[in-house]
Amino acid sequence: MASPPMIAWACVLIAALHTGPEVQARDCYTKWFDRDDPSYTGDYETLSSLWRERQGEICSDFYEIDVQTTSGLSMASTGDVIHVANTKTGFACKNSDQNNRMCSDYRVRFKCPCPPECWTAWYDRDDPSFTADHEVLADLRKENPGQICATPSEIEVQTTSGLSVASTGDVIHVSDTSTGFICKNEDQSGGTCSDYRVRFKCPCPVGGN
Repeated sequence: MASPPMIAWACVLIAALHTGPEVQARDCYTKWFDRDDPSYTGDYETLSSLWRERQGEICSDFYEIDVQTTSGLSMASTGDVIHVANTKTGFACKNSDQNNRMCSDYRVRFKCPCPPECWTAWYDRDDPSFTADHEVLADLRKENPGQICATPSEIEVQTTSGLSVASTGDVIHVSDTSTGFICKNEDQSGGTCSDYRVRFKCPCPVGGN
């Protein structure tokens, strides 16, 4: 089952040395999830709950779970007795198993096959309050160095409130992976463009958390 493109991935590069040339493989982590606090019976970051509450944010074919405290400490460093931490159930720490009767507060993430392409963050650098709404690629790269790849394969545009371009009825001057996006106020029957934001599809970044 393919992972949805909306998932925000963090890609890491894992290099394996063999007798021949270096072979490189990429893996991706989901974002961190902290759905529960240990203030009642324990800290439960179970898969059944996470899949129900965070639909589309965890791939179906993940193969590793990573656990740490919400302050970034390793699970081993806390000294807690962990009830379960695996790719079948997820994570659970019971207060009743601890000497001080209270688990640390944990968060989890999952390692998934890295998709070939990822979406950037949304960018909204301009408002249509003057002559147009300019979300031009050259300007976006200048203001966000290193955040947008050299040759995006796709551009996505929507209003800042999340509506599609088609739903606004605006006449769009340009919207492509070469220039970016421009909507001119003078082209609109109402005299003003909607306020838009854009994002770009790029090869998944290497590095980061």
